[in-house]
Amino acid sequence: MKRNIFFKTICLMIVLTSLSACKKFLDQVPDDKQTIDDVFKKKSESEKYLAGVYSYIRQNTDWNTTSPWEGLSDEIDVTYNDYATYSMNLGQWDQNRTDYNFWVHYYQGIRRASYFIQRIPENPEIEPQLIRQYIAEARVLRAYFYSCIMAQYGPAIILPDLPVPPDASIDDFSFSRNSYDECVNYVTSEIDKAIPDLPASQGNTREYGRIKKGMALAINARTLLYAASPLYNGNTDYASFKNHDGKVLISQVADNNKWKKAADAAKELIDMPDYSLYKELDASGNIKPYESLKNLWLKDWNSEVILCKLNDDKNYSIDKNGSPYILGGWSSWGPTQQSVDAYFTANGRSIDDPESGYTESGFTTTANNYYAAGTSNMYVNREPRFYVNITFNQSKWINNASNNNSGTGSSPITIQLYKGGNSGQYTGRNWSRTGYVVRKMVNPNSKVGPDQIADRAEIIFRLGEFYLSYAEALNEYAPGSTDIKKYINLIRERAGIPQYGSGANQVPEPANQDAWRIAIRKERRVELAFECHRYFDTRRWKIAEQSDGGAFYGMDVNATNSLDFQKRVVFETRVFLKRYYLWNIIQTELNKNKNLIGNPGW
Repeated sequence: MKRNIFFKTICLMIVLTSLSACKKFLDQVPDDKQTIDDVFKKKSESEKYLAGVYSYIRQNTDWNTTSPWEGLSDEIDVTYNDYATYSMNLGQWDQNRTDYNFWVHYYQGIRRASYFIQRIPENPEIEPQLIRQYIAEARVLRAYFYSCIMAQYGPAIILPDLPVPPDASIDDFSFSRNSYDECVNYVTSEIDKAIPDLPASQGNTREYGRIKKGMALAINARTLLYAASPLYNGNTDYASFKNHDGKVLISQVADNNKWKKAADAAKELIDMPDYSLYKELDASGNIKPYESLKNLWLKDWNSEVILCKLNDDKNYSIDKNGSPYILGGWSSWGPTQQSVDAYFTANGRSIDDPESGYTESGFTTTANNYYAAGTSNMYVNREPRFYVNITFNQSKWINNASNNNSGTGSSPITIQLYKGGNSGQYTGRNWSRTGYVVRKMVNPNSKVGPDQIADRAEIIFRLGEFYLSYAEALNEYAPGSTDIKKYINLIRERAGIPQYGSGANQVPEPANQDAWRIAIRKERRVELAFECHRYFDTRRWKIAEQSDGGAFYGMDVNATNSLDFQKRVVFETRVFLKRYYLWNIIQTELNKNKNLIGNPGW
């Protein structure tokens, strides 16, 4: 049950890797010819070691190979059958499937952070205040890695920081899983310990990407929101989910106070003066929704960004998979019809609302900045987030063709997604099976044909998420609170759609707690689309059996013209089994630790 020798051994074995966090912070690693003791004698080398801890923050912008959260959600289809998400969506997923299994990755980061915390006070070149700050950064990073394990696998093993006797046997390193609530308490307590030693704001540009108070609060708020949700809060489906000694790992009694903790944590972050929703204004001071929503992702460290990561590939996958084939892209991340249907109409109503004005009949005879004449009325008069996020048939591309080196002129290209169209099905493999392509986060300044990708950071946490989290938690804990409508309306205002209320040009507000829950989930689905939230949301709400299985729809990509293309067809029938709520822990990990039990159903 004790550990320092264990930590030292593990850390000596792990290769020190380079930093892949944000903006100019700690871009080297220790010389591999040095001893580990040398690392903690020099300031520069200790900082490089801390950089290695930061490098365990995973990239989530490559939905083909390194991140499954979009491809396994009901938001998109990854076109290519040779990527793992395709077969996993069809139910070909057993206990020993290793794809996207990050258990070992995060524990390596945890051990590295723990070892840093233990050794950094020895460094004679670092002043005490900075040592305290570095310890706080590593403490928050360790808490974040635990929260990532919890989001994917549920209850984790919290490794203790205790000395290991010299005669310790392998049995001393076999630990049981902590209960989910114990894991939550650990993460939040570690963040509480760290916050007094963390700066509040970013400071100069060299400090961008280092853990600050807001980042710590964001981890806290997301962890507490998940903990309050039905999957982990009184989930009687997991009554038999126990350690070998009979310890129950998921609380069997719902505790409404967990929602209060989640609401309070989100509000503490929201109230910080360091962050605000990113908005671009016209000459009269009015919000420009389209520009605000698009450029939020393109302007690094704008007012809404809490934590970001500068990736080595400059978000190549986002631009390449999200750009049409006609411009040298792959057209290969296809939003499902279910996710397309989630967007509101221009008057702020759901498409199934009789007052929305939505129709799938006919084609428009007029063009605008978003689409050409002849576009299906399905895509006419939709909200700005729709036009920012979705490339649809007959939509206009986000820049003119010359910027992408396509040689087709200087006017915006009209994208054709039917078979034989300029970005539709052809004899190659770079086309969308759903008849849509993800446009959100694609940089219009990238020339994807010659792979000249415009650099920008990947956003990990942003303020808009926590407006929605606060409203959700508050609706569960204190239904009727005026703050619920306030923060949902702030999101809708920036999105350029009517707000909830009883005034002119407003949408009637939901009548009760249940109606608000539906409205908040709809808003969250649209606002946070393609940001790797939906996978976790459907699971924590315990709706994935309905949302993530069964028939998945798109347009008829086999049609050879726009008229026939505009028809809903099933492109895939997915399988969601109850065990998929929590990820599989592979057998080799279970074999290493006799006290580690697997997740239910695997």
